[in-house]
Amino acid sequence: MRVVVGMSGGVDSAVSALLLKRAGYDVIGVFMKNWEEKDEDGVCTSEGDWRDVQQVCEQIDIPYYSVNFAKQYWDRVFTLFLNEYKAGRTPNPDVLCNREIKFKAFLDFAMQLGAEKIATGHFVQTNEQGQLLKGVDPNKEQSYFLYMLHQQQLKKAIFPVGGMTKAEVREIALQNGLPVAKKKDSTGICFIGERHFKPFLSQYLPAQPGDMVTVDGEVVGRHDGLMYYTLGQRRGLGIGGHGDGRSYFVVEKDLQNNRLIVAQGEDHPLLYSRAARIEQLTWIDEPAKTQQEYGVKTRYRQPDQRATLREMDENGAIVEFAEAQRAVTPGQSLVIYQGDVCLGGGIIAEYYH
Repeated sequence: MRVVVGMSGGVDSAVSALLLKRAGYDVIGVFMKNWEEKDEDGVCTSEGDWRDVQQVCEQIDIPYYSVNFAKQYWDRVFTLFLNEYKAGRTPNPDVLCNREIKFKAFLDFAMQLGAEKIATGHFVQTNEQGQLLKGVDPNKEQSYFLYMLHQQQLKKAIFPVGGMTKAEVREIALQNGLPVAKKKDSTGICFIGERHFKPFLSQYLPAQPGDMVTVDGEVVGRHDGLMYYTLGQRRGLGIGGHGDGRSYFVVEKDLQNNRLIVAQGEDHPLLYSRAARIEQLTWIDEPAKTQQEYGVKTRYRQPDQRATLREMDENGAIVEFAEAQRAVTPGQSLVIYQGDVCLGGGIIAEYYH
């Protein structure tokens, strides 16, 4: 069986390719270039990753290609990412990137190469029914980022490292002398990487500074532009020394008046929500049922929180939390689980105190 592996230049995809080759598959490595930009030193940031992919593929003796999806990434992911920031929300580009690039553009390309399956280094698992299951390593588990996929895509995907811990993956890489065995994990925006966020975003969206005010309307500082802040944020506000001495936190964005609302104390009531409305619902297979309790995550790496779907229609759903949740953020994803099975989810549109 021919399997095309999405190779990022990292250790997870490298070990995935190695394991599949060992298991007797006809393996092809493909490196996706999705962002055309050079760093501060004039070096194209993806060049180093591409060299690592070449080295790994040559070492494990598989053919490899590079494919450029920069236009698809711009049109299908980055444009939406910017639109969300314009609307005052805090988007999660990795979720869209998986749906539009890795499991659409890349999947289509792999099928053109005669593949029966694709593989990636995601820490998730699937079963014979085509359900998406959590990865074994709780610190690396990535089903939160794949909830927008459908069963048809998952049935064409293999996740070789999903049943391992990160330590086990690195150990396999070291034992086999893979050149990326000790390469640090990539972080930052999907395919764009680590950036100084304010200067990066300001290249694409004009910032609109405004007042930073308390819940009572007292002006305590200036913000650089609402798009740079997220609910629950404490760092970078620059307003120490006011009020009762406790730290300030972002509790709301007043888009109409371009004001950032802040309050003192990490347990301020306005930081907590008892329910949320989600839109753009996506179900991997069957939709979740209303009036039933599930586990949900409103951000990556959060332990599952008990919640009930109270209402649901074609426009979205109301999710009520068993315990009030801190910093439920519009634009982020709320992902729904039944045990270890990821059912799907939606984009947080509103929260209710």
